[in-house]
Amino acid sequence: MSVLFSDHSPCKLALADGTVVTGTAIGHRGQTGGELCFNTSMTGYQEIMTDPSYYGQLMMMTYPHIGNYGAMDIDMEAPRPMVAGFIVRSFTRRYSNQLADESLESFMKRHKLVGISGVDTRRLVLHIRESGVMNAVISSTELDEEVLVEKARAWPSMEGLELASRVGTEEVYDYASKPGGTRIAVFDFGVKQNILRSFAARGCSVRVYPGEADFSEVEAWQPQGIFFSNGPGDPRAMPDAIETVQTAIASGIPIFGICLGHQLMALAEGLEVYKMRVGHRGANHPVQDLRSGKVEVTTQNHGFAVAAESLDADVATLSHKNLNDGSVEGLRFKCFEGMSQQYHPEASPGPHDSRYLFDEFLEMVGTRHASAITTPAS
Repeated sequence: MSVLFSDHSPCKLALADGTVVTGTAIGHRGQTGGELCFNTSMTGYQEIMTDPSYYGQLMMMTYPHIGNYGAMDIDMEAPRPMVAGFIVRSFTRRYSNQLADESLESFMKRHKLVGISGVDTRRLVLHIRESGVMNAVISSTELDEEVLVEKARAWPSMEGLELASRVGTEEVYDYASKPGGTRIAVFDFGVKQNILRSFAARGCSVRVYPGEADFSEVEAWQPQGIFFSNGPGDPRAMPDAIETVQTAIASGIPIFGICLGHQLMALAEGLEVYKMRVGHRGANHPVQDLRSGKVEVTTQNHGFAVAAESLDADVATLSHKNLNDGSVEGLRFKCFEGMSQQYHPEASPGPHDSRYLFDEFLEMVGTRHASAITTPAS
C-alpha cells in the first residue's frame, strides 16, 4: 500500500555525539546516514549533490536558501546524486529559472535522496567546527531519538574506508576523440564531468579508464599525459591505486592529480596523508601560488590532506598553500614530471581563478612530447 506524505512531514537529524534536531522532510521519505559535513558555497547545490567525492556523506549547506533556481541536467557532475543525504535551513519547492528542468524537490524524489529542512544550520556548523566531523543519521520514518543516535554511532567511519570503486566507471570509454589532440588517459576514481570538459575544451582526446585498470592497458593507448581523478574515501585504503601511480611514474609520462589523485601521488612518493578534523568544502578558500605570490579563490572538497611535515625537498616542492590553515594545496614533483592540486581547478561550482592549471599541465605534456620527438634514441 502506498503512503502519501504531506509537505510538512517531520524529520530528525541525529549526530553520533547525541545531538538531535527536528525539521521537515524534503525529497525522498526514508532514512540515511554518513559523515556530516558542510559546504559554504552560495550556489551550485546540484553540482555539489552530484560530486562523486561526496559519496557516503551527509551534505549540509551553509547558505540558507536552497532550491530557488530548481534543478537542470546541465548542472550534473555525475549521472545521479552522490551525497548520502541533504540538510538545509530554508528549502523552496517553487523555483524561478527558465532553464530549470524540474524543482529540486522533484529531483530529490526522483533519485530517492533523503533530506531535512528547517534546521539551524549555522548552529550545527559551529558545533562541527568545535567538535570535529562526525557521523549522523537523517530519518523521516524512524523518529525515536535514542535509536537514531545509536545508528549514527554505529555508522562506519570514513577513516580507513575505500569508496572510489563504488563511483568510478566500470568500462573504458572515450569522452572526447579529437584528431591530433593531446591524448589524456584518465583514471576514474569518481571524476567530475567538468574535469573531463576542461580537458576536452583544450582540444584533448580524453579516454577514461576504471580506477583499477591495469596500467599496461592504458599505456597501450600511448597517452601523452596521465590524470588521476578526484574521488571519495580514504586514499590510504587504496594500495592498488598507489601501486598504479608508482607504475605510471616509472613510465615517464607526465602526470596530473586532483584531490584524491593528488593524495595518491603523494602517498606513492612516500609522503603522508591524514584525516582532517573538519575538512575544506566550499567555493571561497584562499590559496597562494608560492611561485608567483598570487592568491586564488578556490573551490575545495576534501576531508583528507597531505601532511606538510612529511614533505621532502628531494621528493616534491610545495607550490600552493592554503591561507586559512597553511595546509598543502599543490605539489610539484622532483623525480618525475608531475603536478598535483588538492583543490578543484575545474571549479564547478566556483570561481575560475585556477583554470590555468590545466594549461600548465598541457604545457608540461607538450614539452615532454617535443623532447621525445627531438631526442634521438640511444
